[in-house]
Amino acid sequence: MDPIEGYSGDASSVVATLRQHIVSGRLAAGERVAEIPVAERLGVSRTPVRLAFRSLEQEGLLEKAGKRGYVVRRFSETDVRTAIEVRGVLEGLAARHLAERGLQPAEAAVLQQALDEGEALLAKGHLAPEDVALWSALNQRFHHTIVSAHASHVIADAIARNNHLPFASADAIALNHEAPAAEYQKLRVAQLQHRLVYDALQQRESARVEMLMREHAWVGFRYGALLGAGDTRPADTATGGA
Repeated sequence: MDPIEGYSGDASSVVATLRQHIVSGRLAAGERVAEIPVAERLGVSRTPVRLAFRSLEQEGLLEKAGKRGYVVRRFSETDVRTAIEVRGVLEGLAARHLAERGLQPAEAAVLQQALDEGEALLAKGHLAPEDVALWSALNQRFHHTIVSAHASHVIADAIARNNHLPFASADAIALNHEAPAAEYQKLRVAQLQHRLVYDALQQRESARVEMLMREHAWVGFRYGALLGAGDTRPADTATGGA
């Protein structure tokens, strides 16, 4: 059985697919994209494509071109690396402060629930079409709980600003449907890292959890190639400005 069976037409899957097309260069820098051609190419309705375009614009991968159209934004690998590094530093800082303060029962419960959902999702040994949206939701809850636990909004606000840069968001999942087994393994690694972060928070190991969160930020960018999903760095055709 193939680890990714079929294709889901929900907005999360469309976003993940279009991200991967931008990473690989299938959608090149400066290329115009429109709802109807993309919907026909993916075999979905226009609604999830419209929602995906809005999400990708917020992430800094698409730019408005006219009243309805979009173009693929020009960005460099240095832009992506810097944005990911900044997120890792900020999330690591938030996690360190949380470990020093100590997890509250409600926060621990949310993190544990996300871990349980992740294990259930991955237990079948492959990714189903609906799993992209499910993982995206639990992953967002896990990261949000850690970041929002800080008494100040400064870290959360800085992360929100950084999320407008290409591939900076923790939710910027890019799936290569040509390497489903490797994509499944990538999420397994991400799930293990979530467990390690939770363990470090419970043990109040501030330095360890900060390091883990910094490394975790790179799972979507570097780990695909290591696990056989192909190079997840932006292709030359998807880059332009420095």
